[in-house]
Amino acid sequence: MQQFHQQDHHIHEECGVFGVYSHRTTEHLAHLAYYGLYALQHRGQESAGIVVNDDGVFSTWREVGLVSEVFPEQRLEALGSGNIVVGHVRYATTGSDHKNNVQPLVINHFKGRMALAHNGNLTNSFVLRQKLEENGSIFHTTTDSEVIAYTVVQERLKQPTIEDAVVAAMDHLEGAYSLVISSPSKLIAVRDPYGFRPLCMGKLPDGSVVFASESCALDAVGAEWERDVQPGEVIVVGEHGIESNTTHCNLRPKRLCVFELIYFARPDSIIDGASISLARQQAGAFLAQTHPVDADVVVGVPDSGIDAALGYAKESGIPYGVGFTKNKYIGRTFIAPNQGMRESGVNLKLNPVKAVVKGKRVVLVDDSIVRGTTCRRTVDLLRKAGAKEIHMRVSAPPFVAPCFYGTDIDSAENLIANHHTVEEIAEVIGVDSLGYLTVEQVQQLTGENTGFCTACFGGGYPTPVPEPGQKDRFAQKIGRELK
Repeated sequence: MQQFHQQDHHIHEECGVFGVYSHRTTEHLAHLAYYGLYALQHRGQESAGIVVNDDGVFSTWREVGLVSEVFPEQRLEALGSGNIVVGHVRYATTGSDHKNNVQPLVINHFKGRMALAHNGNLTNSFVLRQKLEENGSIFHTTTDSEVIAYTVVQERLKQPTIEDAVVAAMDHLEGAYSLVISSPSKLIAVRDPYGFRPLCMGKLPDGSVVFASESCALDAVGAEWERDVQPGEVIVVGEHGIESNTTHCNLRPKRLCVFELIYFARPDSIIDGASISLARQQAGAFLAQTHPVDADVVVGVPDSGIDAALGYAKESGIPYGVGFTKNKYIGRTFIAPNQGMRESGVNLKLNPVKAVVKGKRVVLVDDSIVRGTTCRRTVDLLRKAGAKEIHMRVSAPPFVAPCFYGTDIDSAENLIANHHTVEEIAEVIGVDSLGYLTVEQVQQLTGENTGFCTACFGGGYPTPVPEPGQKDRFAQKIGRELK
């Protein structure tokens, strides 16, 4: 049997990171991490891991699977007590989904131990790894996260503190990285100078400090949002309180991945001061202004198309309708025993509400069209349910370039927009009309241009392009033993 990716028409997420520093040893840290990671599950469904630090003694469990599968109650209890915890959920954007690549990574080195959780992709990881191997480093994974860890370790041999080593390591790292790192006595949060990936800080009622990829994870554990980690900032939490190092701040223009707003993040999250839900509604409003159409109902493809559909409906005056029912009990992947079932797998996840769409002119709103295959199946579902017309509106520009900063589109070859015009894509997916957002519009989703990366839409790369750039580049280098 094989896995079929339910949302193979979407760009897949990168990862989610979570960490807590408590001022006293507690038995509940693993449970806090569980709740935090559960809230971040949408950012990665391949694997999950938690490391609990009890005064330098690290208890670790990492496994392939969803958070609820990897951490039954007895497993959480077995992680024991501590005052620092680091957690991670993963979707592989560099390296395979083999168990060896599950995070957080735990590194033993001359000055102690370190647990590291990483969200993003380095663009110079291949070059860094070659240099590290030439200097005697032995790699156990095919991830760029291990490259970061070893770079920090090498700097730790030269620097007086772990935070100094992290700051020094940033001089060598290029690309996207939001990190949560535990040393024996400190919790460290790091965001790359471009701020490609989100990272925020909050506090629990007892004063414990929490870091998470999204604010929804703070809400899940009862933490109050304090602020976002600045691009380039290193925040260190220890027995002496919270310290901020801004050595690498304001060295690069801010380039938050705009697809965090369009698709990646949960709608209830706040990222860099912007409401994800409101940003998506604004995308829908822009679509209604730019691509109006006479229609009877607006429907959104769950989940990330719904807010944009609401925005389209409000701006256009066309009623919004719940056009699809989503199966809540199936994950983003499931087991399909044969090709025919894999191809029709979208039916298990989405089912049209015939009473809403039958005989109607439908505006169908989704967040993206990548290859067009699953999109075509969704359109076919509406046709079979009796939709009279289908006018698709996409709350992103056409994808025309690969991403090297933490998503799994590492080649332009299979992107439908590179081979077809908008009119041709409409014909391929079977809709009566098709409209996209422009690059200029997505840069205005939060009301002002706060600095977004739009490279996948042809907006240009903020950093040099890596070579090779494939997500399995390290596996290719060392062979197929991890496959």
